[in-house]
Amino acid sequence: MADGARDVADRMAEAAAAWLASLDAAQRGVAVGPSPRAGGTAGTEAHADADRTRWFYTPTDHGGLTFHQQRPVQHRLVMRLVASGLSDAGYVTVATVLGLENVLDHVEGFSVNWGRERTRDPGMYYLRVFGEPGGPGPWGWRFGGHHVSLNNLVVDGRVVATTPCFLGADPAASPLLGGSTLRPLGTAEDTARELVRSLRPETAARAVLLPRAPNDVVAGNSTRVGDRVIRRGELWRPGTHIPDRAEQPSTGLDGADRRALALTPTPKGLPGAELDAGQRQLLRALLAAYLGRVPDGVSPLARYDDPAALDAVHLAWAGSTAPGEPHYYRLQGPRLLIEWTNVHRGVNHAHAVWRDPETDFGGDVLAAHHAAHHAAHHAAHHAAHHAAHHAAHQPTHQALHHANGT
Repeated sequence: MADGARDVADRMAEAAAAWLASLDAAQRGVAVGPSPRAGGTAGTEAHADADRTRWFYTPTDHGGLTFHQQRPVQHRLVMRLVASGLSDAGYVTVATVLGLENVLDHVEGFSVNWGRERTRDPGMYYLRVFGEPGGPGPWGWRFGGHHVSLNNLVVDGRVVATTPCFLGADPAASPLLGGSTLRPLGTAEDTARELVRSLRPETAARAVLLPRAPNDVVAGNSTRVGDRVIRRGELWRPGTHIPDRAEQPSTGLDGADRRALALTPTPKGLPGAELDAGQRQLLRALLAAYLGRVPDGVSPLARYDDPAALDAVHLAWAGSTAPGEPHYYRLQGPRLLIEWTNVHRGVNHAHAVWRDPETDFGGDVLAAHHAAHHAAHHAAHHAAHHAAHHAAHQPTHQALHHANGT
């Protein structure tokens, strides 16, 4: 029987090993991080996983080797690894987002200067591998830069985590020749708006939590999903760039507005169980726009073929439901948090993130793996000690039997 998660892990391991084999010693020193570990606090060995679980989606240092630090042949190997963790449509979308850096530079008149050689830079995307691809222990990889963060973990030869998975688009809509429009994340916006606008007034009132939209996704780039307020400065690696209003909440919300949109263990908004058949089809299509980023073998999308699973997904909205107006939405349920916002640059700058609050970065799977490993090691050690003890006393027992004539 086919094991999609193992097949994808095999492709990832082969692509990651090929990339690493192309690097020289100096490149490897930047490209390779410590093996994934579970739990831990500052000052412990397990805290080595802090780099893997510290993620960004701004144009800051994401950690790893950039395109600028590699040769063109290595660029191809980077993109081959990136493709191994994405569906065909997911890969095209990611590649388009990288290219949008050139479009954004043009939109801004090639004028933004943050004190580095180029500010809007399609070469400033980072790749880092954690651990040994295809080895006996857990390993993972992260690819990220402006508006992209892909985080993957492999344990026991299977892909066990693909979140956080962040994509953004700035501009969200750009003109193409012939009157067409480039909208890399357009389906995620249009389907959600169609769904919320289809609601009856009484149910829409429960789905719309706030008349104004937050400036950014509520969970920000937190390592663990929760109610902690993320400050604007936290969205950037310290020392690389200090944004204006660095101490303000990244959402721009405070007081009652912040509480209205705060993430809670019990989801806010309207559950899928209260949607009609057509609305449930829209909800599943909206889920597919996010969960379809990764290969079928590792996507949880099939989970929502179960009506009970779709029942438990809650839709929450903030801001106007009219096209062209600032807005935010989220989908929340067991092992699911999807957030979207399109507010800035005249409502032409989108953020869209998929997370698994229970196992972002594979934390729970890693913990179970290490617990089983330590239990097996302890059992083996105990058995070896018992065998050695028995062997050490065997000659004495034989001598006693001989002396007693037995």
